[in-house]
Amino acid sequence: MPHYATRGSIPHKRHTQFRSATGQLYTEELFGTEGFTGVHSLLYHVTAPTKVESVEYVGPVHRQFNTEGPLLHRHFLTTRMETVAAANAVDGRVMFLGNEDVAFGIAVVTEPMPYFYRTAEGDELFYIHFGTGIVETGFGTLAYRPGDYLVLPVGTTYRVVPDDGVATKMVVIESRGAIVPPARYVNESGQFMEHSPYCERDLRLPDLVTHDVAGDFQVRVRTRGQVTAYHLCYHPLDVVGWDGALYPYAFNIEDFEPITGRVHQPPPVHQTFAGKGFVVCSFVPRKLDYHPLSIPVPYHHSNIESDEVIYYVDGQFMSRRGMEVGSVTLHPGGIAHGPQPGVVEKSLGATETAELAVMMDTFRPLGVAAAAAASEDKAYMFSWR
Repeated sequence: MPHYATRGSIPHKRHTQFRSATGQLYTEELFGTEGFTGVHSLLYHVTAPTKVESVEYVGPVHRQFNTEGPLLHRHFLTTRMETVAAANAVDGRVMFLGNEDVAFGIAVVTEPMPYFYRTAEGDELFYIHFGTGIVETGFGTLAYRPGDYLVLPVGTTYRVVPDDGVATKMVVIESRGAIVPPARYVNESGQFMEHSPYCERDLRLPDLVTHDVAGDFQVRVRTRGQVTAYHLCYHPLDVVGWDGALYPYAFNIEDFEPITGRVHQPPPVHQTFAGKGFVVCSFVPRKLDYHPLSIPVPYHHSNIESDEVIYYVDGQFMSRRGMEVGSVTLHPGGIAHGPQPGVVEKSLGATETAELAVMMDTFRPLGVAAAAAASEDKAYMFSWR
């Protein structure tokens, strides 16, 4: 994260006694990456987070992505994917694209998670297509709405609770590393620079809520390709205060300021986040190129060393026909793609676009899970005829 923040009550000095009004000594926890040298925060708990009543093995995490077969441009219709019966934000995920660095999928969330969840394998990124609700975390509560990106750092304990009677559809990106702002947007001190399309004031941090109650609570932890459940007799979100530079936050796509030019700008100007082996970009409503002979739609390109995934949120995507809300296209590295026939001429003279989409580019080949097969538009490869 690019800046320091604090919530709740904390002691004057680190690693010193910090007590409640009744004299109880709070437990300090270092929540950090790269041992004791990476980005970190300090959390102060009512109950020591090491106190566990029982442990239960849940099972392996199944993420199988097939890269065999002919190299094809592919189109998936996520509205036709079979969603998992247990429609909470973890069990209801349909992860259908992935490689060694990242997995990409969707979840249609209709019920609260019956447990708390934490992954020790990397950061998670949610994009809220529609729906409202909250994400409860150890750092506090994040309310979400359509267009929100929710960044959950590795190790964050959380629970997603959709509003009653309101389904939430989210894009889910599971990373094997950190998800951060692109390096070119921040200076050596970690502050966003003037040319960045968003800045610190656009980020929404959690509102701290301390849960000091007894009961039977389950925290499921994913690591080493499997999940273990820990049963606690206290609420896991019992933090009374924290400070540092590692915490969950929300950023709405409406606050992304598009970068435009006289001629067509390449996809990196839309970059919003960077991960290990991938980037995430936001295509938002914007003014188009203003050179008198400009061609507003993207030029044909061979992204030879990267795979491109686009999730279509809303509006008419300029260079594509046949997309519907919730469509996902996969354009693999190695073969060219670009505007479909007739689109270039039709775009000439256009001054703005209302498209809204989220793109993920990876630098290792993506495989496709079996869950995507039934929703695929098999004719897409030949839509340039």
